[in-house]
Parts: sequence; C-alpha cells; structure tokens
Amino acid sequence: MNISAKIEEYLQGPQLLRRAVAGMTQEQLVARPVPGRWSTLEVVCHLADFEPIFADRIKRALAEERPTILGANQDLFVQRLAYHERDLEEELSLIELTRKQLARILRTLQPEDFQRVAVHNQAGPRTVEQLLDTAIRHIPHHVQFIREKRRALGLPDFM
Repeated sequence: MNISAKIEEYLQGPQLLRRAVAGMTQEQLVARPVPGRWSTLEVVCHLADFEPIFADRIKRALAEERPTILGANQDLFVQRLAYHERDLEEELSLIELTRKQLARILRTLQPEDFQRVAVHNQAGPRTVEQLLDTAIRHIPHHVQFIREKRRALGLPDFM
C-alpha cells in the first residue's frame, strides 16, 4: 500500500470508531458485559490516550535523530485515569483532531522521511512507516472488542 493510501486509512479510523459506539447509552458504554474485558468507554479512552502517544512517536522520529520512544502500560492508564468519568464525545474528538493534525504533517513528507527511525525502549528500532502502520491498526483492533460488547448487550452490529 502506498503512503497516500495509508494516510487515508489512518484518517478513516475515527469514523469506524464512531460507527462502533453509535446509539449506545451511557449505561451501555460503561457496562462490562464480557467478563475480564474493559467497558466500551474504557476502550475509547484507551484509544484517546494512546493516539497522542502514537503521534508523538512519529513526530519525534521525524524531528529528531533516532530518538528513544517509550512504551506505556495500558492497564495502569485504565486503572488510574478516570476512564468512566470521561466524556465520550471529547475522547472521540481528541482522536479525530490528533489524526487530522498528524495527517496534515505526513502529507508534506518525502518518501525517505517514512524510513526515519525511532528506537522503542521495548520493541527496538521502528521506522515512521512502521509507527504509522501500528497507529492505523490500533482502532480496528479495538473495534473488534466493542463489537463483542455490543453482541453481549444484545445491540445490533454496525457497518
């Protein structure tokens, strides 16, 4: 897939997430109908917390020479960052705006810029393109879990 197509796919993620949560009540958003799994709101907040992290990693790889980028413990974020007290629309908007801003930056780059490298403290060297691929996959990966929750709550699937 070429870079332009990847950027477009990256921009489509928030719309997929919006479709996944459409029509859910606050009660359904905070329900944990699948034992041992996060609620839908926790999933959305996780995505909103990690979206700026992914953007920062890419920006640092572009701006700095082989920067060290750090991993983050998603479970600690869920436990300590008041996910059930947060507003769904704010979280969705943050994801959208972060992606729009980064896409605008990515569209200005030369092909060789996507081969710039950052060094993840746990996963090792990652190119900008690899970091972008990770960000692209993140929302669809978690939408699967929202779909699972919708089924468990007796809600219709979405398209």
